Formats: sequence, C-alpha cells, structure tokens
Amino acid sequence: MRFVGQLVAVAAVAFLGGQAITAAEGRPWLQLLVGVPTAVLAVLVYRWVVGRTERRPVTELALAEAPAALGRGTLIGVALFGAVIVNLFTSGHYKADGIDSVTGAVGLLGFMAAAAVTEELIFRGVLFRIAEERIGTWIALVLTGTLFGLSHLLNPHATPWGAAAIAVEAGGMLTAAYVATRSLWLPIGLHFGWNFAASGIFSTEVSGNDTPPGLLDSSMSGPSLLTGGDFGPEGSVYSVLFCVLATVAFMWLAHRRGHVVPRSGRAGRADATATLPR
Repeated sequence: MRFVGQLVAVAAVAFLGGQAITAAEGRPWLQLLVGVPTAVLAVLVYRWVVGRTERRPVTELALAEAPAALGRGTLIGVALFGAVIVNLFTSGHYKADGIDSVTGAVGLLGFMAAAAVTEELIFRGVLFRIAEERIGTWIALVLTGTLFGLSHLLNPHATPWGAAAIAVEAGGMLTAAYVATRSLWLPIGLHFGWNFAASGIFSTEVSGNDTPPGLLDSSMSGPSLLTGGDFGPEGSVYSVLFCVLATVAFMWLAHRRGHVVPRSGRAGRADATATLPR
C-alpha cells in the first residue's frame, strides 16, 4: 500500500503542475512562477508521504544536502549535454546564429524544474527505490529505466529509437546517480541541468516534445543517428555514448561505496534507505 500511496501523491502533484504549466504556455514568467512552486510542492509531498508510510527519516531528500548536490548535478548535466553539442557543432550538424529568446529560457527554467523534480521523485524515488528492495539494484535499474524510456513514447515526435535511447542514457544514468549517492538531489540536478541545457540554452528539441526556443537561435541538420532527428539530440548516439560513460562511472562509485543491493534485496533493505557514507 505504501507504493500506491506514494505514487498517487507525487503523480497528483506532477499532473496538476503539468496542467498549470501547459495553461501558462506562451507566458514565460507565469511558467516560471508555476513550475518552481510545483517542484517545491512535489518535494514536500514526497517527504510527507514517505515519512508517514515508512515511518523513517527521508534521508534521500535530506534538506541540508540539497544546495550542494543540486549544484553538482546541474553542472554535470549541463557539461554532458554541452559535450554532445560540441560534437554536433564540430561535425557541422549544429549551428547557432545569435540570441533567440531570453524570456523563452525563463519559461523553460520553470518547466524543466518541475519536470526534473516530479519525474525523479516518481521514477527514482518511488518506483526504483521500492523495486530495488525486492529485486536488487541491477534488475530494478533495467526495469525502471525501460519504463522511463517507454513513458517518452507518449511525446508528439517520439520514436522507438528515441525511447530506447532515453531508457539507456537517462534511465540508466539518473538511476546510477541515485545509487551512487543514495540521494535524490543529485539526479534531480543532473536531470534539470541536462534538460535546461538542451532547451533553455541550446534551443534543441527535448524528447520530441515540441520544445519552444530558448536562449540561442539554433538549427540542426544531418543524419538522425547523430542529431536525433525530430526527437532531438537525446536520440543522438553522442548522447547515448556520454550518458553510458557517466552511468559506468556512477555505478563504479556505487559499488566502491557498497551501495549496490544484491538480488536478494531484503538483506540490504535497510542500507537502501538509510543515510550511507558518500
């Protein structure tokens, strides 16, 4: 029952916040004013429902860790997506012609903050964390990563390859970031930094979502295997490569710290939810 209660509570915030952000489309400052409170409310609801249903300190969202972990995650996300853009630019597939929309970037800041927080709380905080207790880290990572990729098939310009790429690069990397730190703040920051860099800075499509332009006036051309086509650079082999490398690094760190829960996960259940050394 705790699974249902946690999932419904966080999903309700995500749904209502998403509806409000959609209603504010075309009004960037209003999107910011809606998106950021949605993210904050989702965190508060998660902390409340998990604390109530599991009767424990919600260490995976310890508030004292938030500023530093969010900052690190955001920097890593921006750097990773920046590496994708550098490769696309040097190969002649990405071009920027100056500034497009500063206010557009403001709106995307709110949109991506809400999306990063709610998706991480649902997929890593509820689905992965509870699945890991029962089936171990590796199987839970594969299953919830696949589900995360499949959820992107609902987007307007989704493709099977794009969904598969999301499952591998985001589903794997973001889960591995949580496993390595046992904190949701790092994957939240990583998710936000990646998405905001893609949309708010470099003005590229995000997961086939008809993303509005951000800061730069940009264009892309070339084979879909490299550019991601209508799905955006998340469908690029460059994205898959860099995110897989990050996943390997995070899982190496998780293994070194003893954070990987074996398949008989109940033996490691306490470790999966307790404050672990970082």
